[in-house]
Amino acid sequence: MRMARPDPLAGFERQTHTVNGVKTAVLTAGRGEPLVFFHGAGTWHGFKFALPWTEKFRVIVPFHPGFGESGDDPGLSDMHDYVMHYLDLFDALGVDKLRLVGFSLGGWLAAKFAMEHGRRVERLVLVGPAGLRGKTRPTGDVLSLPPEQIPALLVTNFDVIKPYLPEGPDLDFMGDRYREGGTLARLLWEHPYDQKLSRYLHRLTMPTLLVWGEDDRLIPAAQAEIWRSFIPKADIQIFKGAGHLVLDEKREAVDAVQRFLA
Repeated sequence: MRMARPDPLAGFERQTHTVNGVKTAVLTAGRGEPLVFFHGAGTWHGFKFALPWTEKFRVIVPFHPGFGESGDDPGLSDMHDYVMHYLDLFDALGVDKLRLVGFSLGGWLAAKFAMEHGRRVERLVLVGPAGLRGKTRPTGDVLSLPPEQIPALLVTNFDVIKPYLPEGPDLDFMGDRYREGGTLARLLWEHPYDQKLSRYLHRLTMPTLLVWGEDDRLIPAAQAEIWRSFIPKADIQIFKGAGHLVLDEKREAVDAVQRFLA
C-alpha cells in the first residue's frame, strides 16, 4: 500500500498578498538577505530542495499568477507583465536588492527581470532556463505533450519525484495541472521563445551562474554555452546523472548555488 503523498511545501510559511487585484501566494523560510526563487511551469513537486538555502538566506518563493496557490489573471500575457507583477510584489515585501534564482520558465523570467532591473539583482542563477532557441539545439515542446507524459521526462531517477505524484486518478491534481498548463499556453503558445532575449542578455552584468542537468531532455545542456556566449560574467556548472529537475535530483547542485550566492 502506497503512503500518502508528502506535503510538497513543508518547511515554508505561507503569506498572501494582493498585487493589482491578483491573489499572490508567497512561501518564506529562513533569515538573512533575501533569496528569491522563480519556479518553473509546474509546482507539484514542491521546493524542498531550497530548504538548505535557509541556513544563510531568507528564501522567498512566490507562486506566479496562474500557478500553484496564486490566483489567475488572464491580463498577464507575456514575460514583461510578470516582471511588472514582481516589481509590485517586491515593493509589498520590502525587498529592494536580492539574489535571484530562476528555474526553466522561471529562469527566463529571472533573466528578463535582471536585464531590466539589474541594480536590484546582486547575483543571478539560471537553472535550465527557457527562452532562448539555439539554431541546432531546440527546446522540447512541452505544450504538445500530454500532461501525464511530462514527469518521466523531467528526471533521470523517477523515484525522486514519484512520491509527489498520485497513485491513481486524482481530479484535484489533474485540475491543478491543466490550470497551470493553460497559463503556460497563454504565455508561450504564440511565442515559445523570446527572439529579442539574446540582444539584451549583455545587460546581465552581475555575477551569473548557469546550472544544468547533463541529461536534461527538455532543454538540452548544450544550451548552456549559448547563454554564456551572451552573458558577460557567466559560469557554467553541469551535473551528471540529472535531468531537467537538477535541483531536485542533485544535492550538490543545491550546494553549488548556495556557495555561489554566498
